[in-house]
This record gives sequence, C-alpha cells and structure tokens, in this order.
Amino acid sequence: MKSFANVKGHPIHPALIPFPFAFLPTALLFDAGSRWLARPAWAITGFHLLQLGILSGLVAAVPGALDFLQRVPPASSGRSRALRHGLLNVAAIAVFAIVWSLRRDDRVTGATLALELLAVAVLLYSGSLGGTLVTRNLISVDHRHANAGRWRETRITAPAGTPVAIARADELERDQMKLVIVNGHRLVLARTGNGYAAFDDGCTHRGGSLADGVCIDGAVQCLWHGSQFDCATGEVRSGPAKKKIRTYEVKQQKDEVLLVSPPR
Repeated sequence: MKSFANVKGHPIHPALIPFPFAFLPTALLFDAGSRWLARPAWAITGFHLLQLGILSGLVAAVPGALDFLQRVPPASSGRSRALRHGLLNVAAIAVFAIVWSLRRDDRVTGATLALELLAVAVLLYSGSLGGTLVTRNLISVDHRHANAGRWRETRITAPAGTPVAIARADELERDQMKLVIVNGHRLVLARTGNGYAAFDDGCTHRGGSLADGVCIDGAVQCLWHGSQFDCATGEVRSGPAKKKIRTYEVKQQKDEVLLVSPPR
C-alpha cells in the first residue's frame, strides 16, 4: 500500500530508519569499548552517537505515525503488528533518552551499558516487525503499475441511505480499483467486465486491504495471504478466507458512479 508520507511516491519512513539503526547500536559498541578496552575517548563518540540516534529516531517516527494512522488497515493483523512496532520503538528511544540523561559527564557505567543493551535488543526486535510490515503486509509498497492504475483514494461524508457520487464514470479502467472512505467506513470501488462493484475493503481472513489487492476477471485478491472474493456477490472464490465480504449497490448515472446506500 502506497505510503501516506511520501515524496513523489517514495516512502519517507523507510528512508529515515537506517539512521537510528546505525547510530544507536554503534553508540553501544563505542561505550562498551571505552569501558572494557580502557579507551575513555570512545565514550565521547558514543555519547554523540547516542544524541544523533535519539534525534533521528524521533524524526523517523513522524512519517511512521502518519502511515500507521492513514494507511494500515484497521482491525487487521497488520494493524496490531504496526502498533507493537511503534510502541516498542518509542520504548527503546525512551530508554536511550534515560541513558543520555545519566551520562551528562560522559562516564559509562555498568548500569548505562545494561540499559543500552536492553534498548538495542528492543530496537532490533521492533525493526524485524517493521520488516514484516513491508514484506508481508506490503505497507509502504506501491506495487501498482501498468494497467492496474495508480493508487486512488477518496474521503466522503454523506447522509446514511442517501445516494452519493463516489467516482467519475470514466475514472477507472477495467480491473482497476479505488479506496473510498464513506463516513469513516472503508469501501472499494472496482470496475469489472460487468460494470462497477463496491465492497468492504477489509479481507475477512486477516483484515488486509482489498483496495491494495488485484482485481482480475470479476474477482479481487488480497495480497496478504491470497484470498479471493467475487466483486459482485462478495462470495469467497478461494481461501484461506471463509467468510464473504459485504457488498454495496452502485449505479452509473450520467457521468457519475453513485453509491446507492452509504453506510453510517
């Protein structure tokens, strides 16, 4: 799913995380070397690396939080994984900040080393969760190209039960989709060989975003685990999902596509 915080399509958060991951573990190495190898000058380097790591970690957290709030599908396995990833990162940075506050005189103690080691371990585990978010949940991965069309998203507020326009009639080509958030509810509008169809965005297996999936021959496939659903009826065509997705009535009126009965 295309990152919310991006520059010309390039995600910002993955571009920033190498800095704290380089600075903070290296700070631990310099601090350990200053104590065990009797190199007191190394502690100064470690202290400055600690400062740089904390600062760069806080900067990287901003686009990460935006992607979490705006892109990670709600009520999904990716959402809980992203939440753990973010909270553990905050915890690690907080421990590094405590170490920094205890080291105003540049001295390295056994206690500060132990705290740094703990924080680095948490950071590495959290980083592995972040990697899973990219490789398994496709967060920050904009895979759309060629006939799949670019990522499209529309937010609409409308009275429940009152037809509302959610797209132009010529906005989508065949087998293209867009995410439509109506009154906070995530729907997908897809154009199939039989016309337009609308259905819930969340896969019934693990909550993956179907708007970020693939639409082929009247079926939509979730890219997280491969479940396929009929766009018109919502029925499961292929598992692991067992439960159908909810569908919504849409109709084309002149040059607009209308959602007949928007959810509350």
